[in-house]
Amino acid sequence: MYPIIRNRRLRQNAAIRALVQETTLSVNDFIVPLFVVEGHSVKEEILSMPGQFRLSLDELEREVKALDALGLKAVLLFAKAENAKKDNKGTEAYNDNGLMQRAIKAVKNSCPEMLVFTDVALDPFSIYGHDGIVENGKVLNDATVEVLCKMSVSHARAGADFVAPSDMMDGRVINIRQALDEAQFEDVGILSYAAKYASAHYGPFRDALDSAPVAADNIPQDKKTYQMDPANRREALREALMDQEEGADILMVKPGLPYLDIVRELKNQVHVPLAVYQVSGEYAMIKAAAEKGWVDYEPVFMEQLLSFKRAGADLIAAYFAKEAALLLRSSS
Repeated sequence: MYPIIRNRRLRQNAAIRALVQETTLSVNDFIVPLFVVEGHSVKEEILSMPGQFRLSLDELEREVKALDALGLKAVLLFAKAENAKKDNKGTEAYNDNGLMQRAIKAVKNSCPEMLVFTDVALDPFSIYGHDGIVENGKVLNDATVEVLCKMSVSHARAGADFVAPSDMMDGRVINIRQALDEAQFEDVGILSYAAKYASAHYGPFRDALDSAPVAADNIPQDKKTYQMDPANRREALREALMDQEEGADILMVKPGLPYLDIVRELKNQVHVPLAVYQVSGEYAMIKAAAEKGWVDYEPVFMEQLLSFKRAGADLIAAYFAKEAALLLRSSS
């Protein structure tokens, strides 16, 4: 009790604060999201995500080497399919010579030790911008899962270390696990987007991949029939426990900052590593505010990354990962 106990004693100087710091960031915490496109020497900045780019495969190889030099160990790949290759069944998603499959090989060729996580969902390959097959105004669950299994096996065949189903279809984890095992890819892991919310924070990402739901008759105008209601907490725990039981190796919460309570809730309950995705809208808001001079850019994004670790995340998928790695290197 005051004045015997004075909490400020442990805040007197930088050395004391460092000794008692409870949470730290490391380059080992980060997964780096990267967008890939067809072409050569393409490095196209995403207007709604300043500092992030769509990369052709040769530029992807250069970027991966730069990330490796900073000590970063994992990338999460997203492929922007050409419009001519889109359909309602995600056929291009499991083309063994598709863009994603060639991107996996490009990463492994340029940096064999870099871990490759791959996005598994149909929205980049869908003419309707949905994560699954659309029929009679509904997104089909079981038919979509069949395609996701083919997609996952194709990614594994190309050399992916982890597949990351982000679709939120029921039963996809156990079916993907069985498909991978039957194809003798027992060592390929699954990072499941276990608690992916129907959030308003995804806009810039959908710009990056041209994957927003289209405005058309009999096509759902949002993803609320499969992504989670932002109002729900218990539902996230139910989803996470089911995915863990079905064989997910890592679970993810998406988005990040508005769902720190969910991160802590799951950390207290699950027994596999927990990831969080600081999504495009979170990134873009910091970028925009910093450009206006309203926030101090680097301290703000580092504080947010630290908050994910403090809440319980073991891994952070973040567009700030490269900049954070540079800052961590300069401060060490």
